[in-house]
Amino acid sequence: MDNQQHFDLPDHTLDELPANEWEDIEIELLIEGLFRAYGYDFRHYLRSSLRRRIRNRMYMDGVQTVTGMLEKVLHEPDYVHKLTNDFSIKVTEMFRDPSFFRAFRERAVPLLDKLPEIRIWHAGCSTGEEVYSMAILLQEQGLLEKARIYATDMSERAIEQAKEGKFPLKRMQTFTKNYLQAGGTKEFSAYYTVERDYAIFDPSLAQHVMFAQHNLATDSTFNEFHVILCRNVMIYFNPELQDRVHRLFHESLTKAGILGLGSMEYLIAPWKQHYEELADGERLFVKKD
Repeated sequence: MDNQQHFDLPDHTLDELPANEWEDIEIELLIEGLFRAYGYDFRHYLRSSLRRRIRNRMYMDGVQTVTGMLEKVLHEPDYVHKLTNDFSIKVTEMFRDPSFFRAFRERAVPLLDKLPEIRIWHAGCSTGEEVYSMAILLQEQGLLEKARIYATDMSERAIEQAKEGKFPLKRMQTFTKNYLQAGGTKEFSAYYTVERDYAIFDPSLAQHVMFAQHNLATDSTFNEFHVILCRNVMIYFNPELQDRVHRLFHESLTKAGILGLGSMEYLIAPWKQHYEELADGERLFVKKD
């Protein structure tokens, strides 16, 4: 009697898989390897965004395949920091979307002015441009002294850059324009000094900021906040991770706390019912319950 098991092969053999399907498999293995070996969880990030960054890193390092990149991740721990830094989204600028900051100044500040202390969480703060923007806004409104800003990002390198408060001088023209459109009341250049090709922002602004690593995909709440700002971060998350982050923010906000999102982001069900708009046309909301 023949006890040997027999398995039916699929209609196509493995070497007939299209190249892009091979790459999809490799990317899934890479993401799983990052999570299982180091705890970095990108499993719920949009694959289109990760794919672009993986291909760019392969090109820069001369790696021929995603599997080759996985080998480096598993056997070269320093390479992990390089790759995860690539995955951290760092497209930002000071007073980005000036109308948002103007709305915050006009609609949110009067609510915060009534509080004895103010706790603000900048989640996914990147290299800190919007953190310093908020510190400047609060100083101009007379609120910075009673405020504590918690600025977090999953990238250690981004956090270290943010601590420096140092940005390329060539970007100041754009930042100044944004600042004025956001309702700034002073000369923007009064907030920084020039050192070669960089603008160094007044260290007193950072005295009210605590910078720390925090991963929205895996970490939990760590305080209760009057304001949470997470702008243009969740657009890179799939629906499951977006739901997790909205739950985290809702749990972290005080009663009547304020949530600020990016211009391309929306409240998703079922969380929409828990907020009301604070400013028409802006992604600025107040927690209802």
